[in-house]
Amino acid sequence: MTDTTAPLRVAVLVGSTREGRFAPVVTDWLTAHLAQRDDMTADVVDLAESRLPTVFPAFGQNLPPGSADLLAGVSPRLAAADAFVLVTPEYNHSFPASLKNAIDWHNEQWHGKPVAFVSYGGLSGGLRAVEQLRLVMAELNATTIRNTVSFHDAWSRFDESGAVKDPAADTAAKALLDQLAWWGHALRDARAVRSYVA
Repeated sequence: MTDTTAPLRVAVLVGSTREGRFAPVVTDWLTAHLAQRDDMTADVVDLAESRLPTVFPAFGQNLPPGSADLLAGVSPRLAAADAFVLVTPEYNHSFPASLKNAIDWHNEQWHGKPVAFVSYGGLSGGLRAVEQLRLVMAELNATTIRNTVSFHDAWSRFDESGAVKDPAADTAAKALLDQLAWWGHALRDARAVRSYVA
């Protein structure tokens, strides 16, 4: 039975796997905000460290060798999550293939759960990636929240210690997490009453 008084379990998916990626800076900043809350706990699922298979079996066929072991390192963590934050850059007006791969390997893990976005990039701040992710997550029966945090020209927005230079970003993070908490509790309570039907 679900303990509806326990802190929400928030899986933070780090979408970029590129060498020299900026994702850890953004993720560390976000998880520092999560650590200040008593209503949430964070599980960082870094796709550069938690590799997933990239070859899908044909319909009705068995998984390729080794795939089950790779999935075992990620799938239970997503299933246990009450809510998600996807940390994503923008590549060619969209989100990374590594993030799409992680999404596509799973299905019911997303059902009836809220998803928030923290994006970064150049002029767009990753917002075009987020708009596309909203469509993908809707197909998987997840609820995307309205508030986002985006970093335009992200590399200039943080100092050498990883702190943001503009306090408005911290204000935006609090608003995002407050909204995620509302949806997280509401949907967890609903799933406790009845199973989600896709």
